[in-house]
Amino acid sequence: MLTAIVLIDTEPDRIPEVAAEVANLKGVSEVYSVTGKADLVAMVRVRQHEELADAIADGISKVPGVVRTETLIAFRAYSNVDLAQAFALGLDD
Repeated sequence: MLTAIVLIDTEPDRIPEVAAEVANLKGVSEVYSVTGKADLVAMVRVRQHEELADAIADGISKVPGVVRTETLIAFRAYSNVDLAQAFALGLDD
């Protein structure tokens, strides 16, 4: 699984609309409204490298109201959160 963190700058009056549209794009797992340099942060999770272009260049960047994006590609995850959630499914031994 490939993970990209996409920092999104938007037109100020379109932040909620952009967030909703981006959240519905294939490959986008979540979108956060944040403080700081970016208006939104989108987490993109895909299986193949080529899918990043579909999700980001052909998806997020083309949403009306998106002014600029910056993409950070994750190399390695250091969190046990996903593993803990996988074991907390409520399955009986």
